[in-house]
Amino acid sequence: MQNTGNKENTLVDKIFRDSNGNIVIAQPPNPPLILWAAASLLSLVLTTGKINTVLDVVANGALFTWAWLELFDGVNYFRRGLGLAVFIVIIASKIL
Repeated sequence: MQNTGNKENTLVDKIFRDSNGNIVIAQPPNPPLILWAAASLLSLVLTTGKINTVLDVVANGALFTWAWLELFDGVNYFRRGLGLAVFIVIIASKIL
């Protein structure tokens, strides 16, 4: 069901609908998210040494990139908020 524009947008519409009027909560993974998952899984197998360190850096960098893209280019406010939340968690996990 698309938003016709004749009605005033509700809060739910503003949060969950994209520019085409579709409700978007989840999307197919994009390359940074796929890279994060692959690097994270490999780091569980290769648990020591420099390879593990590199995998950890790659995983964190990919997740940071995904969060940044969602924060600034997310299709709706929900996706942008999700990007902000992940961005904050990444930074907090490195600080604490």
